[in-house]
Amino acid sequence: MPQTQPGSTPYWASIARLGPLVRPIVPRLLMGLVVALAASALALAVPQVLRLVIDDLAGSGTQPSAVWGAAGVVLLLGVLEASMIYLRRVLVIEPSITLERQMRVALYDHLQDLPVAFHDRWGSGQLLSRSIADLSFLRRWLAFGAIFLVVSVSTVALGVVLLFTLAWQLALIFLAAALPIMVYGAIFRRRFSRATRRSQDQAGDLATTVEESVHGIRVLKAFGRSREALEGFTEQAQQLRETEVAKSRHQAIFSLVVTLLPELALGVGLMVGLWLAATGQLSIGSLAAFFATAAAVAQPVEASGMLVGMALTAKTAVDRHFEVMDARSAITDPAAPRHLAQPRGALAFRDVRFAFNAPEAAAAPGPGRAAHDGARPPRTGSAPEPVPREVLRGVTLAIRPGETMALVGATGSGKSTLLQLVPRLYDVTGGAVEIDGVDIRQLPLAELRRLVAVAFEDTTLFSSSVRENVLLGAPVEDGPEAQSLLEEALDVAQAQFAHSLPDGLGTRIGEEGLSLSGGQRQRIALARAIAARPAVLVLDDPLSALDVATEERVSARLGEALARTTTLIVAHRPSTVALADRVALLRHGVVEDVGTHAELLERSEHYRWIIASLPEEPRDLDRDHEPDLDDVLSEEAG
Repeated sequence: MPQTQPGSTPYWASIARLGPLVRPIVPRLLMGLVVALAASALALAVPQVLRLVIDDLAGSGTQPSAVWGAAGVVLLLGVLEASMIYLRRVLVIEPSITLERQMRVALYDHLQDLPVAFHDRWGSGQLLSRSIADLSFLRRWLAFGAIFLVVSVSTVALGVVLLFTLAWQLALIFLAAALPIMVYGAIFRRRFSRATRRSQDQAGDLATTVEESVHGIRVLKAFGRSREALEGFTEQAQQLRETEVAKSRHQAIFSLVVTLLPELALGVGLMVGLWLAATGQLSIGSLAAFFATAAAVAQPVEASGMLVGMALTAKTAVDRHFEVMDARSAITDPAAPRHLAQPRGALAFRDVRFAFNAPEAAAAPGPGRAAHDGARPPRTGSAPEPVPREVLRGVTLAIRPGETMALVGATGSGKSTLLQLVPRLYDVTGGAVEIDGVDIRQLPLAELRRLVAVAFEDTTLFSSSVRENVLLGAPVEDGPEAQSLLEEALDVAQAQFAHSLPDGLGTRIGEEGLSLSGGQRQRIALARAIAARPAVLVLDDPLSALDVATEERVSARLGEALARTTTLIVAHRPSTVALADRVALLRHGVVEDVGTHAELLERSEHYRWIIASLPEEPRDLDRDHEPDLDDVLSEEAG
């Protein structure tokens, strides 16, 4: 898979991409820079005052009042410098935090817009580290690192001019130490850039591992694999540790160089300066001012290792941020949209083809990116380029308005993939999906997803209340109408158990709804789909965790409540198949036959084999009269 190598984008080209984002706060940042420069200039002014005082003291006519006056001037300069430092913080902190929030919100919004294919390829930890750690670092760099880097360069430049003014012989010695620093600085930049990129990517991978382990904790415990998971995590953590140690080593060596060489130069300069003062070529005041100025200049030089490191890390953070922001979705609103004023819900698949990782399904690349929708970010171990895998090979199927069509097929026949094409979670790579004769790609996405509601076998709930989960896609969220929708949806989905939870419908059900049993989660998800009042309902075996009796009650209520709703349901049990108006048999990526359950039993040997293979009992019993252990625990929790 294409990789973005550290350093492949010039430093200033990467930083320049922040320009449009930073532009609104540039005035505040510039004011912060000005007062920071003023504070630095005040610090450099103190040695000049000392020079005058010492030279006057060396003379014969110095009055005590002059000493006190000089002390007052130094005190005033110190107060002004402290005030400038305070003002700088006031000026830059608030706008930089605002920018961080805006960039984070924009990234989250962009992630919502990107197709499912992007999220299939990117580790969640990588996205998390970009949205939290990288943006937080950029904020600190804008508010501190970038300003102080400019201030440090300016301070050194002005300080060197003052040093030459005070004693050009000593200034040459001090300047000679800068040449090795410049040479080693280029080496440091290259090494530190590579280490920084590797560190941030490894941190993202580590976050992905933590998230996967937390979500899969029941599996790890059930199979007794906690020790193996720990070993794998320990290895990743060790790799990150080694990278961070390498980063610290590079920075420490650079700090050693930029600290030791100026100190050596000052040592040599001190001996030369004493000789110049002894021979009358340099005044005592100028000598003292030179070393006081050199000390003021040495401080930003010594801090340059940290500041340069921050600048390089900021460049990497910018690159990582725009790797995500540059990803483009091929699933977009049409240029000339069509609308369905009174949708009937007729659903048709016209010679539909779909291949995962197909180039024609990929998004347009952003600047400097490979032509891949959601190209995988650089990781510690590069993955090979994904090979296109065709799942659907020409599906043609028509479902009448208000009809319930069951989709049956062997594992891997493409049933779930076909369902995900209806709300355009993926786009077809051939053919078309139509609602009421209109290609769904001609409908605005918001309108399409109001027309279509989904409930998947792998239930996803959010860390919010039952009410908020059920009304997630409802046309109204508040008021009497929303309450009526909520109660009806819970009744149809046989999810009245929600009223008996600790806080009723306001109970927060925890991350991914894991505080509920499998059957309870499925019924809440089904209620969510029902509350959306769709014209087309797409169900991917949403009742697999229910016992047959509960499934029959749910199916009966679904038939009553959604009599005018077109329903396409993936069925994995004969009881579900028997409740459908018609059944479509999917085999090898095409619809092999369509008919009633009885008709297909009579004429299709493959259908009879599929039906005989389907389980009669659910994988996770969820009888209301025989609650499973998860039911009991969830009711006792809280």
